[in-house]
Amino acid sequence: MADKVVATYYYPPMEVAAAELGHTAGSKLDDDGRNKRTGTMWTASSHIITAVIGSGVLSLGWAIAQLGWVAGPAVMLLFSLVTYFTSSLLADCYRSGDQSTGKRNYTYMDAVNANLSGIKVQICGVLQYANIVGVAIGYTIAASTSMLAIKRANCFHGNGHADPCKLSSVPYMIIFGVAQVFFSQIPDFDQISWLSMLAAAMSFTYSSIGLGLGIVQVIANGGVKGSLTGISIGTVTPMQKVWRSTQAFGDIAFAYSYSLILIEIQDTIRAPPPSESTVMKRATMVSVAVTTVFYMLCGCMGYAAFGDAAPGNLLTGFGFYEPFWLLDVANAAIVVHLVGAYQVYCQPLFAFVEKWAAKRWPESTFVTGEVEVPLFRTYKVNMFRATWRTAFVVATTVVSMMLPFFNDVVGFLGALGFWPLTVYFPVEMYVVQKKVPKWSTQWVCLQMLSLGCLAISLAAAAGSIAGIKSDLKVYHPFKS
Repeated sequence: MADKVVATYYYPPMEVAAAELGHTAGSKLDDDGRNKRTGTMWTASSHIITAVIGSGVLSLGWAIAQLGWVAGPAVMLLFSLVTYFTSSLLADCYRSGDQSTGKRNYTYMDAVNANLSGIKVQICGVLQYANIVGVAIGYTIAASTSMLAIKRANCFHGNGHADPCKLSSVPYMIIFGVAQVFFSQIPDFDQISWLSMLAAAMSFTYSSIGLGLGIVQVIANGGVKGSLTGISIGTVTPMQKVWRSTQAFGDIAFAYSYSLILIEIQDTIRAPPPSESTVMKRATMVSVAVTTVFYMLCGCMGYAAFGDAAPGNLLTGFGFYEPFWLLDVANAAIVVHLVGAYQVYCQPLFAFVEKWAAKRWPESTFVTGEVEVPLFRTYKVNMFRATWRTAFVVATTVVSMMLPFFNDVVGFLGALGFWPLTVYFPVEMYVVQKKVPKWSTQWVCLQMLSLGCLAISLAAAAGSIAGIKSDLKVYHPFKS
């Protein structure tokens, strides 16, 4: 999600056979007629880490504060194990049939289409694109929150910590929206190779600053804050404790979600032997292990530094005031990261709508034609693309202005995507792919895992909705 940034993985469908392109064993083409893939376990691992470590890491201190020193790390470890296991199942669905020679599935939806049918495919499509819309809203909120935090950090530094420095996030959402209207007009933005490297640098920049400030705060406190059971009754009501604990599950799930792009990452791995699924499973193990260690450090340090008062966003909740310039650097890194992340994550939705429109109205010059626009040089602009993408950005920006609650929205997005996209569909595809007998021990265990994760997702969604409802009681849309 997470601000889950990854580049070069989206490919339009290619239906030309390898033989038609002159594919031979010694050619520079793979068995599907595309250029030879060169990815390795290490490149795949780096792509996953780039995609996973995003702004969701900043809410983990708050999540652990709700659960405590026992349940917090335990839940994080549980989500990492579930993510690794279901990712391994999904990796086996990259090829249909034989893992070395079977037909390749280039995207998550390709894999679903190849293994499932009927209403399940339609539901998956709706959930995938709904998740993308939700993530676009979440990124707008997170980016505006970070821009606002830069302004507030400078205000606190100049006027003192007693100054409330109350500012509206609305202008910053508009600024972010205007930037996205411009960037969204660039077709195939997700194929710019430097975007993944830039995103990785930005992710580690702000995550490392948050971790470092947490360690410094613990040293300044002279010890570790927090309790075994998390935020205490009294600080919150018993019902708030329940809702906030379930919301914490959603925050942690959001921080781990990357299933939507796993197949695309696997499609960069060089041809067998060993099979792409074998390499991907190793890459998943390495990346989930590295990510979990990093998350444990960031989340636990955030809780250790602030205890029950751990902010919902470690770098914008103003647990930290100084050094203000370092906070500015961290928040600027978040904004840069999210500008690109928004575009990369939305590309599948943009492409889907534009492809559908071209099939629906093939003769329309508005849909399929291009207009030359003279700027520094002549640019060709497709009017449907310009109109639809601008409308999408405006819509997500307006919704973000109405619901600017970073923590609650992150929890809801995590809950929305975790069970269906990370657990249910990978399990169902694996059962079909491997022909797992119904009611066998393996089948029953897989279904129990799926049902257990469904219960967690529903509880997390309920907690996040309760949080949003509570926030709306004191929030005035477009004003605060």
